[in-house]
Amino acid sequence: MKPVVLSSLPYDYDALKPVISGSIMRLHHSQHHANYVKGTNLALAKLEAHKQSQVDLNVREIMRDLSFNYNGHLLHSIFWQNMRPPQAKNGPTDKLLAKIENAFGSLAQFRKLFSQTALSVEGSGWAVLGQNAEGELVVGQLEKHNLMTMVSFTPVLVIDVWEHAYYLDYHNNRQAYIKAWWSVVNWQDVSLRIFGV
Repeated sequence: MKPVVLSSLPYDYDALKPVISGSIMRLHHSQHHANYVKGTNLALAKLEAHKQSQVDLNVREIMRDLSFNYNGHLLHSIFWQNMRPPQAKNGPTDKLLAKIENAFGSLAQFRKLFSQTALSVEGSGWAVLGQNAEGELVVGQLEKHNLMTMVSFTPVLVIDVWEHAYYLDYHNNRQAYIKAWWSVVNWQDVSLRIFGV
């Protein structure tokens, strides 16, 4: 596996205001996400050294570090793309809406379930809309960066509910952050992840 890199955001740090402040975006991306990139590459370097030298290492520890940091990197990479500057009209395309309605009954029911899932994450983690191998949409939680309930599904929409994602703006009011976040969801990116167009 090749080392990973921290990509630039697809918008300025201030672009998601007033939903998410530039100070949070700057800290979240340039510090937190950057640390997951650094941790991933450190774990990969240790595995490479182990392969080259045949030196015994604590593989369990390295694999835990790799899983935590690499998943953190991947989830944040999706999270940044899943958002765009707030717009007056923000909703899924007809094709995506039909898929959501088929899976959850209505867009309102999906938003309610997804929001409740995000709100009920214990401690640090994520709410995730994913697509399974059969193409079905499912909602789940991730504790920290580790999948809790489902195997073999591809995340298409994620919300970070670690405190560093919202605490400077919303303090301990996770519910207000989640409610405001819907106005910056990039439904075009979600559609691209599901349908490829």
